[in-house]
Amino acid sequence: MSTRTTTFLTLGMILIALAVSAMLAARLPDPMASHWDAQGQVDGYIPRFWGLFLMPLVAVGMLALFQIIPRIDPLAENVALFRSQFNTFIALLIAFLLYIHGLTLAWNLGYTSFDMGTAMLPALGLLFIYIGVLLKGARRNWFIGIRTPWTLSSDAVWEATHRRGSWLYIATGGLTLLGVFFNNYAIWFIMIPVIGVSLYLIFYSYVLWRREQLH
Repeated sequence: MSTRTTTFLTLGMILIALAVSAMLAARLPDPMASHWDAQGQVDGYIPRFWGLFLMPLVAVGMLALFQIIPRIDPLAENVALFRSQFNTFIALLIAFLLYIHGLTLAWNLGYTSFDMGTAMLPALGLLFIYIGVLLKGARRNWFIGIRTPWTLSSDAVWEATHRRGSWLYIATGGLTLLGVFFNNYAIWFIMIPVIGVSLYLIFYSYVLWRREQLH
């Protein structure tokens, strides 16, 4: 996906979200439910204005940040090699944020028959799977990918760690999707794989780097 297409697509999604929020404002409570615990019970509220507009504004901020990052990275030429995949990730991440925003609006409109945590899982699982795809093509840079002191110090360590990380994040996405069928334990289908994979890849990159130094 080109940068231009990504920018127009994501801005279009954000503008639609803002318009929908504005149209629904009079029908929503003040304050609005904004946070749910692991059992799907509301445990946090936010003023209506922020409930309506915070997530779209966060999406705007993230879109701006993602436009800046490739320009200021000292290894910008490497980012250009996988920019299309990165652009797709941007679009998916913005769509994910706005999906959560849509679920929040629906809940506050009175459509409370769904479990918020379970409803998030399909989108989150697909996002993890695409992160795995992105990692496979990522080249060494300072902002995107598995950035440890050891991956940033060696192209070989970076590439091997990202190949391993790609499959692990795809598997994490699969487990997250599986969590839909285990409502009461769904959080563990996210937390355990994400924490486990992250710690493993840090250790794995160090081992690869040490091995490289010994040869």
